[in-house]
Amino acid sequence: MNPAAVPGEVAGRLQSLLAERTTANEQFFGAEAGRLAGLCHQLAERFAQGGRLIAIARSPAARSDARHVAVEFVHPVIVGKRALPALAIVGDQVASASLLTRPDDIVMSFDGAVQAPGCLTIAFTSESGADWVFTPPVDDPFIRQELIETLYHVLWELVHVFFEHRGLLAGRSERRGHDAGAASFLYPFLAESEDNLDEVLDDVRRSVLMKAQEVGALREQTLTENGATLVAAASAVRARLEAGATLLALGNGGSATDAMDVVADFRARGPAGRSWPAIDLTEDAGILTAIANDIGPAAIYSRQVIAYGHDGDVLLALSTSGGSENVIAALIEARRRGLTTIALVGYDGGRVAAEGLADHVIITRSQHIPRIQEAQASAYHVLRELVG
Repeated sequence: MNPAAVPGEVAGRLQSLLAERTTANEQFFGAEAGRLAGLCHQLAERFAQGGRLIAIARSPAARSDARHVAVEFVHPVIVGKRALPALAIVGDQVASASLLTRPDDIVMSFDGAVQAPGCLTIAFTSESGADWVFTPPVDDPFIRQELIETLYHVLWELVHVFFEHRGLLAGRSERRGHDAGAASFLYPFLAESEDNLDEVLDDVRRSVLMKAQEVGALREQTLTENGATLVAAASAVRARLEAGATLLALGNGGSATDAMDVVADFRARGPAGRSWPAIDLTEDAGILTAIANDIGPAAIYSRQVIAYGHDGDVLLALSTSGGSENVIAALIEARRRGLTTIALVGYDGGRVAAEGLADHVIITRSQHIPRIQEAQASAYHVLRELVG
């Protein structure tokens, strides 16, 4: 961060927001790494027996996490890793979730109690009654959400270790050696043999700690290198919203669920007690499928910008690559129509950064999609706090 570009008071606030996240991240995963390794083993056993992951959430912010964990398990971004069955049940539908659960399933509740006889249950509040409870050591809802997002990303990444060591799953007898090959970056401490569960669990525990350290460093890069951009974007967004503008948000896959979270956060009351109008362009399956079917997937967001965007509005786009065709088309259309544009992108920023396709570009410099999304969550949460 260029200190001259950020007022001292705001720079101090950014540093404070980062420090709170760094401390909470270290405390949470330092305390829970061993338990997370054990849970990965139990998840693998459930999946091997035909179980599914059922993610449930009631509140608007929690719904984005339920959707996010489902898309990660069903659509793995790591080449060669299996798709695992997962389903999100949200809002009013949670009351009927018991109609869909089976005894071998895994139920992950993001807010509230969970009752699912025979299922393995996971939750994030002590009052949930779940088999596995993980309580982030902080009251700030934004930081809690960021820690939980890293947690379920880590579960998704490391559950695959035990499919590579199938002899360690209940009812299995295979005892072959193992070469992680191209997937070794997922779990670099992976042992060669699969005849000692304690050794593999310790390898997974260390991988959890390594991933937590990675996101901690990437969060620092994102919030410091882009500090001046975040401040400028927040000032522009606040001015536009106070003038009667609406914020539009979009993304693909896990980034689509992060767009859901952005919209939920802006609609909720912020630190200054204000809530703001926001539209989730990923929300309406009818509109998305109609445009994709009749025009093409590249137009699913630009057509909505045409429909909903007005001169003076704000578009916030999330992309891990910075090169998604439908994101780029939406940003171009938004600029044509006079919207202020903000892009959160990974890698080196892709086409969005190289071609200057957004007014404010926040780059998270990594090629690891889960870590990018986790650091981007910190960036848009900080943006929301700065808007007030």
